[in-house]
Amino acid sequence: MCHDCAGTAPGGESPSRRAFGRLIAAGTSLAALAAVAGCTPGSTPPQSGTAVPTASPSESPSPAQGPATSPPTTAPTTAGTASASASPTGAAPATSAPATPPAAALPGRKYSLTDPKSPWVLVNKHRPLSPATFVPPDLVQPAVRLAVSGEAALLNSTTAAAAERMFAAAAAVGVVLTLASGYRSYATQTATYNGYVASRGRAEADTASARPGYSEHQTGWSFDIGDGGGACSFQPCFAQQPAAVWVKANAHRFGFVVRYPWMEHPVTGYFYEPWHLRYVGVEAAGDMRKRGLATLEEYFGVEAAPAYR
Repeated sequence: MCHDCAGTAPGGESPSRRAFGRLIAAGTSLAALAAVAGCTPGSTPPQSGTAVPTASPSESPSPAQGPATSPPTTAPTTAGTASASASPTGAAPATSAPATPPAAALPGRKYSLTDPKSPWVLVNKHRPLSPATFVPPDLVQPAVRLAVSGEAALLNSTTAAAAERMFAAAAAVGVVLTLASGYRSYATQTATYNGYVASRGRAEADTASARPGYSEHQTGWSFDIGDGGGACSFQPCFAQQPAAVWVKANAHRFGFVVRYPWMEHPVTGYFYEPWHLRYVGVEAAGDMRKRGLATLEEYFGVEAAPAYR
């Protein structure tokens, strides 16, 4: 589900994504979710170790040639990490923040979790941007393949440079990535969110779109990737496309994490978005991967934010 994608009209969201979110909320089995998403029944999103000879899940030049999905596996569970099997419904329970966050042991400079100009700024349903109308001072258009124009093609300069390196590395192994949605201003997010409210009501809008001032896209540190061939854009089955598989396995090398991981919505507040990447720096992204930590909330020792207060 594209929780705050300006490129998808509120009334035009695909049935598969609406059904996916409702089934997860109802605790439906993973096999049923895969069937609704149009993916291989009984399979889970490819793991980071999956070999990908061609493309990454977000932009596969030839979707028909995508690799077969791996058999069901379970992501490693660490202290404080939510597990998909931890409750009868299959949804991971929200967990409290560890007394000493893993990031505290990270050597080198520490960054602010509240300054929107910081690569570690943590934005979720409990932590709005301050100021709410923040605009990155260094927005630029990265030299990558674009699927959008205007403000959506912009990122802050640090994220743009890292994205250029990542897109080039993917292209070197035959993976085509596109920038599907980048910066989103407060005004744009307001229009997007209000459109969801008008068509679905506030309660459902809050499961699909970030409220104005609560979107990572407004920081310039996040963006959505797309598939070069357009397969499964902003749909659950995107996770099985070669582009998404490549990004999941390699994004940390360029300082990115998949911000809304599989079955971590009780922590992040949003359903799985294999297309949504967030820059936190190579050191932090690599450390998260090494420790097997899935969410920024856990890594930075911040409470789960499943819903707005």
